[in-house]
Amino acid sequence: MINLNSKLPTVGTTIFSLMSKMAADYNAINLSQGFPDFMPDARLIECINDAMKSGHNQYAPMAGNIRLREHIVEKVERLYKANYNPETEITITAGGTQAIFTALSAVIHPGDEVIVFEPAYDCYAPAIKLLGGLVKPFELTAPDYKIDWEMVKKLFTAKTKLIILNTPHNPTGTILTPKDIAALIKLTKNTDILILSDEVYEHIIFDNEEHQSIARYPELFERSFIVASFGKLLHATGWKIGYCMAPERLMNEFRKIHQFNVFSVNTPMQAGIANYLNQENIYPEISVFFQKKRDFFRDLIAQTRFKLLPCKGSYFQCVTFKDISNEKDLDFAERLVKDFGVAAIPVSAFYSKNPDEGTLRFCFAKKEETLQKAFEKLIKV
Repeated sequence: MINLNSKLPTVGTTIFSLMSKMAADYNAINLSQGFPDFMPDARLIECINDAMKSGHNQYAPMAGNIRLREHIVEKVERLYKANYNPETEITITAGGTQAIFTALSAVIHPGDEVIVFEPAYDCYAPAIKLLGGLVKPFELTAPDYKIDWEMVKKLFTAKTKLIILNTPHNPTGTILTPKDIAALIKLTKNTDILILSDEVYEHIIFDNEEHQSIARYPELFERSFIVASFGKLLHATGWKIGYCMAPERLMNEFRKIHQFNVFSVNTPMQAGIANYLNQENIYPEISVFFQKKRDFFRDLIAQTRFKLLPCKGSYFQCVTFKDISNEKDLDFAERLVKDFGVAAIPVSAFYSKNPDEGTLRFCFAKKEETLQKAFEKLIKV
C-alpha cells in the first residue's frame, strides 16, 4: 500500500451526493439537491445549438466571451449602479463553485483566517483548508439566522484576511439587509480585509425585497470578489457556467489562477447565453416565477406537521421537525427517504461542528406536480 497523506482527511462525499443517491436507490422524490426538474427555455436551447452550428466550438478567450462579459457589465450597471470593465474585471467561470475556489486560491496564504457564516455552502471550508487557511466559523441559529455584527467583530485578528458572504443564502433562504451592509462597511473600514460575496441566487428574491449586492456599495466594491451563476438564472445547473466580478487589481490575481485551473469555459454555451440574454429580458421574471413556487410549496407544507422557517430568497425552504421527532436530522432525513419517499438535506451538514436543531432543507425548484406528489407523502409523516 502506498502511504498517502490526505490533504482533507476528514472530508467525505458531500451530503448532496449522498442524499441524491439515496433518493435514487429508494425511488424517492428528490427535494434534496438544488436543481430544477424542468427544462430551460426552448429559445435558449436553440441559441446554444445555433452557436455550435455557427462554429463556436474551439477555445474561448481565457476571460470569457466578450459579448457575454459586456452583457454582465450592462446588467450590473442597470441594477446596481456599479461600473465594471468587461475587459479587465469580469471572468467567465465553470460555475460558481470554480469561481469561489479560484478567488480563494488567488488571495489566501497559509495561516490566513477566513470568517465563514454557518450554516454555509459546503465548498467554502475545504477550499480554505486546502490553501492552508484557517476557517473562523460564526454560527447562525434558527429561526431567523440573523448576523450579530458586534459578535463578528470579536473574531477579527491580525490574521483575518477575508469574509465570505452568501445572499440570498443557501441553505436558509435568508438575505442581507441594508442594515447588515452598513455594519459590514463599518467593520471593514480602514482594514485590508477582503470579501468574497457568493450571489448565485441574486435574481431569486421575494416579497419585493431588493438584492443587496456588494457591487452597490463603493466602500465594499473595492475589496470584493462577487460570484454569480447562469445555471441558477437559466434553470440549467448542469451547464456549469458562472462568473466572477472584481476590481482590476483583484481580478488580475484571480486570472493568474484561472488560466491554469480551467483556462477557458465551454465556448458554445457562452456564445449561446450571450445571444439569448441580449434578446430576452428575463431578469424581472425570475423572482416572480420562483415566488409562485415558494408560495405553492409553503401552502402545502403548512398543512403538514413540519414548521416553516422564513424564506426570503434562493430556491430552498427550511423546516423544523421538532414537533414530529427528536431524532438527529441526518437520521430523520434518511428515514424520510426510506419510509416516506422524499429526500431532503439535514441542515446540520452545513455546520463544521454539526449542531442539530432538527431542521431540514427542501428544494422547491421543481414542477408543481413534483411538489404536490412530495406533499402527499409528507402529509403522512
